[in-house]
Amino acid sequence: MPKHLVNSADAAIPITPLTADGLKSWRADQPGVASAWAGANGFKANPGTSLTVPDGDGGIAAVLAGVGGDDPLAAWAALPASLPVATYRVDADLSPKEADTAALGWALGSYSFDRYRENGKIFANLLWPKTARRDHIESTAQATRLVRDLITTPASDMGPADLAKAAAGVAKAFDADFRILVGDELLEHNYPSIHAVGRAAAADRQPRLIDFTWGLADARKVTLVGKGVCFDTGGLDLKPASGMKMMKKDMGGGAHVLGLAHMIMAAQIPVRLRVLIPAVENSVSGNAMRPLDVIKTRQGLTVEIGNTDAEGRVVLSDALAEACSEKPELIVDFATLTGAARVALGTGLPALFANDDKLAADAMRLGCQTGDPVWHMPLWRPYRKLIDGAVADISNSPSVPQGGAITAALFLNEFVDSEIPWVHLDVMGWNSRSTPGRPEGGEAMGMRAMYAVIAERFGG
Repeated sequence: MPKHLVNSADAAIPITPLTADGLKSWRADQPGVASAWAGANGFKANPGTSLTVPDGDGGIAAVLAGVGGDDPLAAWAALPASLPVATYRVDADLSPKEADTAALGWALGSYSFDRYRENGKIFANLLWPKTARRDHIESTAQATRLVRDLITTPASDMGPADLAKAAAGVAKAFDADFRILVGDELLEHNYPSIHAVGRAAAADRQPRLIDFTWGLADARKVTLVGKGVCFDTGGLDLKPASGMKMMKKDMGGGAHVLGLAHMIMAAQIPVRLRVLIPAVENSVSGNAMRPLDVIKTRQGLTVEIGNTDAEGRVVLSDALAEACSEKPELIVDFATLTGAARVALGTGLPALFANDDKLAADAMRLGCQTGDPVWHMPLWRPYRKLIDGAVADISNSPSVPQGGAITAALFLNEFVDSEIPWVHLDVMGWNSRSTPGRPEGGEAMGMRAMYAVIAERFGG
C-alpha cells in the first residue's frame, strides 16, 4: 500500500476540491465565514494551490484545494508536501476517474528517495477516496517507486549484478521463471554485442542478460526489452565530466520495463510476458571496444562502431533479436538512448517510434488519458542510408549529427521483424528539477501509457 494513503483515522480534515471555474458558485453556497476567508486570502483555486480554513480553536477546520487544469495529477500531488502533517479526506463525490487521479497524485507527491538519509521526508496522509481503484493505484504507485528508486540509486550500488538482483526480486514476487547469463556465457549463447559493450568492466560488473517469463505458455505473447547500461563512461570515446555526471541513469530503460512488468503481473493481464534486460557497464580498459571495430550481433548483422558512446543501441540489438525469436504479438522497448530526443521534445516528453501507426496512435491517446504523455516520432526511411557501415552492414553512429533519435530508432528497427508490432520509447528517465509529483531524480515516463496499451489490447 502507498505509505501515505491510509484506510482509517481517528479524525480526518476535509479537503474540498475546487476548480478555478467552480469557485464562484461554491462561494455562493457556503457559510459566510468560509467564503469570506477564501476571499480575504485571495484564493483563486488555481491547480495545485490550497488554503487552510481555521477552526475556532486554532486548528484546521478544512482545506480548499485547487484541482483540474492541464495536469490534474500534479494538482493533487502538490498537497502532501504543502499541507500541515495530518490526515485528510476528500469532502466531495468523486467519479472513479477523479478518485484515481486524487489517490495516484497523492501517492506520487509523497515520494522521496531516502536510502542514504537518516531521516526521511514527512508528508500528510490521505484517506483512500471511496471510488478509487485501489489495486490499480497501489500497483502503479509501487511500480513508479521501483523505477524511481532504481534510477536514482548511484552506480556504486546499482551495477549489472544489482540490477539483476532487483529484477530477480520482481520475478520472484510473481513466481516468474528467472534466468541470467553472465560474462562469457553470453558468447556461449550467442549474445556477442552485449558482451562486447560490457567486457571492459571490472570483474564484479560483468555484462549479463536478465531474462524472465511469466504467464501461461499458450497465452498471447508480449515482450519487454530495457536498456540496462548501469554506468556509461562513453568508453574510449570518453564523455566529458558534464556528460558523464548523470550516467547512473543510463539503466533507466531496464528500470522502466521492470516497473511495467510489475503492473502487468499485478493486474494478472492474461499474457505470456517476457522481460529482457541487457545489463552492462560501458567502461574503459585494455579490452574495451574501439572506434571502427566491427562487432557481430545475434541476428547476424555486423555493426561498425562509429562511436563507443553509442553503446545502448548495440546491446539492445541482441535483446531485440532474441525478443523476435518467439514471435510475440507486441514488443516494447524502453531506453535512455539519445540526447537528440531531448532536443526535439524536451526532457519531460518521451519520443515514441513504432512500426505500426495504429499502435502509436493508441499510445498517444492512452498516454494523454493517463497523464503520462508520449509523442509519436517518424521512422523516416530515407534516413536509413545514414546508418550504412563503411566496412560492415550498419554503423552505430551516423556521420551526420542531425536526426539522431530517428537514426537510433532505425538502427533498432534493423533487429525487429517487420511483421511484429514494435514500440520504442526514447526516454529521459530523470526529472532535472522538482515539480509536484515529479521530484528531482529518476522518473517513470511512458510506463503508464504503455500499461494502458497492453491492458486495452490484451486485457481480455
